[in-house]
Amino acid sequence: MNAHEIDYRIYGEEMQYVEIELDPNEGVIAEAGSFMMMDEGIKMETIFGDGSQKDQGFLGKVFGAGKRLLTGESLFMTAFYNVLQGKRNVSFASPYPGKIVPIDLMEYRGKFICQKDAFLCAAKGVSVGIEFSKRLGRGLFGGEGFIMQKLEGDGMAFVHAGGTLARKVLQPGETLRVDTGCIVGFTQDVDYDIEFVGGIKNTIFGGEGLFFATLKGPGVVYIQSLPFSRLAGRVLASLPRGGKDKGEGSILGGLGDIIGGDNRF
Repeated sequence: MNAHEIDYRIYGEEMQYVEIELDPNEGVIAEAGSFMMMDEGIKMETIFGDGSQKDQGFLGKVFGAGKRLLTGESLFMTAFYNVLQGKRNVSFASPYPGKIVPIDLMEYRGKFICQKDAFLCAAKGVSVGIEFSKRLGRGLFGGEGFIMQKLEGDGMAFVHAGGTLARKVLQPGETLRVDTGCIVGFTQDVDYDIEFVGGIKNTIFGGEGLFFATLKGPGVVYIQSLPFSRLAGRVLASLPRGGKDKGEGSILGGLGDIIGGDNRF
């Protein structure tokens, strides 16, 4: 194997974290900001890109890291190594409520495609690159644009899904229609495209957007019930205007604003 062979355990229900067990000299890479805790004997190192290719030279490393900017990620990733004898643990946490999904790339013939912000961490040696869409409709209306992330190699990777996770195994020719933001990732044989919802009432009053993502088998698809964009939108919509409390849960909420001096009327 080119990637380090790591063991892991996932803890929690709604706010999960994954604990990676490292043998001596084994390592794991992670996105900046996902680190939670580590044992004594774990060395942390900031690296260009994913560090999956050792002999590509400085310019090659810069180019490889620069591609990550297209997905909105940092040029740098963080690597964690066990530099002592015996097993050591390092843990990474979910960024918001949901599930951590372990992806064994060996089971998916060495490649898995996921949305840009889904990747959490992976065994050292797994390549974290970009996947370009060759279809104009998917690029313009697919929610994720022309670019998604691709995880390649023969090791373990971990992605995060918001809310509740659904795993669908599609048979050849079987099609699943999904909200574009609810896709976590899929295997390389899945055909991903965009379909117009259709119908005047659906388009104007449906409230579900103008396009579906269509996923055609064969392959495995992971779907999330709570995309971060939807969560963020609900939080922003519930914020009080002008920085003042709406008085939610109180019949006198509006009247209280008037008595309290909020003269907006």
